[in-house]
Amino acid sequence: MNRMKLLAALAAVTISALPLSAANLSESQDYPDFTYAAETAVNGVVYVEVTINQNYPSNQISDPFFRFFFGDEVQPQSRERKGSGSGVIIREDGYIVTNNHVVADASKVRVTLYNDMSYDATVVGTDPATDVALLKIDAKGLPVIPFADSDQLRLGEWVLAIGSPYDLRSTITAGIVSAKGRSMPNYTGEFKIESFIQTDAAVNPGNSGGALVNKRGELVGVNTAIISQTGSYTGYSFAVPSNIVKKIVADLIDFGSVRRAKLGVMMSPVDEKVASEMKLSSLKGVYIVEVSKGSAADKAGIQKGDVLLKIGDKSIQSPSSLQEIVNSYHPGDVAKVTLVRDGKEKTVKVTFQGEAQPTGTKLDDGTVAFYGATLRAADPKTLSALRVKNGVEVVSAGNGKLAASGATDGLIIRYVNDQPVSKPQDVVDQAAKAKRAIVIEGLTPSGKSVFFALAKEQ
Repeated sequence: MNRMKLLAALAAVTISALPLSAANLSESQDYPDFTYAAETAVNGVVYVEVTINQNYPSNQISDPFFRFFFGDEVQPQSRERKGSGSGVIIREDGYIVTNNHVVADASKVRVTLYNDMSYDATVVGTDPATDVALLKIDAKGLPVIPFADSDQLRLGEWVLAIGSPYDLRSTITAGIVSAKGRSMPNYTGEFKIESFIQTDAAVNPGNSGGALVNKRGELVGVNTAIISQTGSYTGYSFAVPSNIVKKIVADLIDFGSVRRAKLGVMMSPVDEKVASEMKLSSLKGVYIVEVSKGSAADKAGIQKGDVLLKIGDKSIQSPSSLQEIVNSYHPGDVAKVTLVRDGKEKTVKVTFQGEAQPTGTKLDDGTVAFYGATLRAADPKTLSALRVKNGVEVVSAGNGKLAASGATDGLIIRYVNDQPVSKPQDVVDQAAKAKRAIVIEGLTPSGKSVFFALAKEQ
């Protein structure tokens, strides 16, 4: 055997001795397939168009000759403004969930389905605290996106955002769950419940109220916000978890308002100092800064300095997660609370209280509670400006039945069931006399007459 043949033989032996592995680059499980979720869920997402009447103040007239002949006051000018968003069909008989900020102040709401059929919609109720609103259209047999358990979402799980950004109907984008239990800075001072799902699915203006679905086409959230310097998507988007949405819309359908449980504590996250002092094994839970006197927490024996770890079987990760857990209960519900006090773990039983005061209750600020709202006697200057002699002001419409029926902050109630009212107790008394419906007539701050009715509580 010559030298060349010998080298070839040795090479063949060496190669055959090496371990071989096969690679199959066609394995589809390595590449997520969204076709089922997209084609199924897109039918349950609708386009929401709103009409808003805006009043422009009269003090824009600066011509001195005009003011000489016609005076300083002229009637406010009203103009229509259009807005749009998205919504999710949650029941085949026409119930649609969207964002409160999509339909806030709307005088008309119109919904267009995936098949291009359009319907006028009624706002059943809203909940500004969670930015959820419920609409109803007169239709049957609609395609529904079923609710999923948002608590089961995992970080890194694939999700789809479906909506109508920039009027581009039925747009679908994909991303992953970037974080859970997110909250955002609240600059308005309004009461908010924020435990957002953060994703990197592209969400833009017009996506608000649209669906966030998992790979099975189930609803895990309702898209609501982005953080952006430009107003357009820059990598972060947020959705209200489906478990919060499900509870809110159930309340709005069953009761006409949100029956929100309240624990009655002020809290802060657990830091390393608290964890060391309380001998905690982790930074999970919330540190109780203050307990409101007479609250559900106070009656259950929860004290300042306690660290709450669990409510029921749900662990508390942060203040926002505590809000989300409490919000899943109704007033009157009972739950076990696991806490740490003086380095020892213990369990107490809490009975949740309601947020709203009963109708007719006189509050500390001098106002009177009325179907989730607060009332006070209208200021004489306000009555003079509106050229009326009597009225009761809605200081805060709140989130109850009065707000759901059409009342807004600043409304002047003039008549209840055709009887004039001048003080809050007049409103309460006339409502108490009603056999069924309570019919209210009033004036908006701009002087527009409004009429609405609400069912009397039995």
